[in-house]
Amino acid sequence: MKIIAYMHSNFNEKFGIPRQSGIAEEIVGQIVFEPEYSKEEAFRGIEEYSHLWILWNFSEAERNTWSPTVRPPRLGGNRRMGVFATRSPFRPNPIGLSSVRLLGVEKAGGRIALTVAGADLMDGTPIYDIKPYLAYTDSHPEAKCGFADRVRNYRLSVVIPAEVKKEISEELKRQLIKILEEDPRPSYIDDEERVYTFSYSDFEISFTVKNSTLTVSEIKPR
Repeated sequence: MKIIAYMHSNFNEKFGIPRQSGIAEEIVGQIVFEPEYSKEEAFRGIEEYSHLWILWNFSEAERNTWSPTVRPPRLGGNRRMGVFATRSPFRPNPIGLSSVRLLGVEKAGGRIALTVAGADLMDGTPIYDIKPYLAYTDSHPEAKCGFADRVRNYRLSVVIPAEVKKEISEELKRQLIKILEEDPRPSYIDDEERVYTFSYSDFEISFTVKNSTLTVSEIKPR
């Protein structure tokens, strides 16, 4: 497997990254290709597609012996499911698959870069391959989605007080709301007094959660 590109995003750590691609299309990043693969002819026609598949490496997943069962966060972290019935990063092979929206193609410094929306990838994630998304064969609206169907509408209500909100732009505020309403907390922790902190872009964001309401307590420069 050859690394052909790296993801550049505002996610500086795993905590806070959406658990699925496409659910936070406000999040924009770039896939920057290595010099060997930055051949313009290799991208001929790609601008005709609106969405792409990305095949990538779970580079930050802990690589120990794999387990046949995992504890999906959306099930509270207490119920075990078969690893092949989930999208957990703790797999026999650390391979991820994401669907993103293509916003643009550019070349800078001799490298090709794809600007994409909705990626659930940490900054610096190695990319193995990209392929066009084909709606007529890749989309199955009638498909059954197991336990994911039962929790797909789970959201937190996000509150960013005015005195905290003034520290960031409107665009960043929209991105944070989308990220936080998906509840980035470890599902096995439910402590109303606990202050959670994660890094996004050039800021550190702190918050608490009580009765399904997430309140941002502080936003400060990193």
